[in-house]
Amino acid sequence: MLSVEKLFKEYYTRLCHFAWQLLNDKDAAEDVVQDAFMVYWNNRDTIIDNDVAIKNFLYAAVRNACYNVARREKVTQRFQLLHQIEELEESQVLANIIRSEVMVEIYGIMQSMPAGCQEVFRLGYLEGLSNTEIAEQLDISVNTVKTQKQRGLKLVKGKLNPELFTLLLLFLIEK
Repeated sequence: MLSVEKLFKEYYTRLCHFAWQLLNDKDAAEDVVQDAFMVYWNNRDTIIDNDVAIKNFLYAAVRNACYNVARREKVTQRFQLLHQIEELEESQVLANIIRSEVMVEIYGIMQSMPAGCQEVFRLGYLEGLSNTEIAEQLDISVNTVKTQKQRGLKLVKGKLNPELFTLLLLFLIEK
């Protein structure tokens, strides 16, 4: 029977290269090969004392271990992707809740605005129309649109909680 040391010297480099080709990870390949030698050592009494049988056993042990590592890696990647998606969805839900709260406050403040100011504010800030589009739609001057938007924003800023106003600005920038 060949000594483990002699087997190690003879096959370690070859087996590492073989494992590296399957895993594309040098450290993981070395770990797999070392484990394969441990498996051989623990099962040496059941393996035929033949160079070809031992070589086949080591290659098979490395191949199977590489497949197991690859399967575990796929499971890990799927798990991480799933959690990443859940975290993304959670943050999106939180952003939607905050946006809803801010919008309820905005609509409440808009009720106290004069009708013209309210309409210009809604079209400009909530529907995203340009000053020119608002002016054409309402048949007023662009300067009137600018003035009404500023007046509406001043009213909102004065009545809205400062933290919510900052969030409002962020939402308006996103549009």
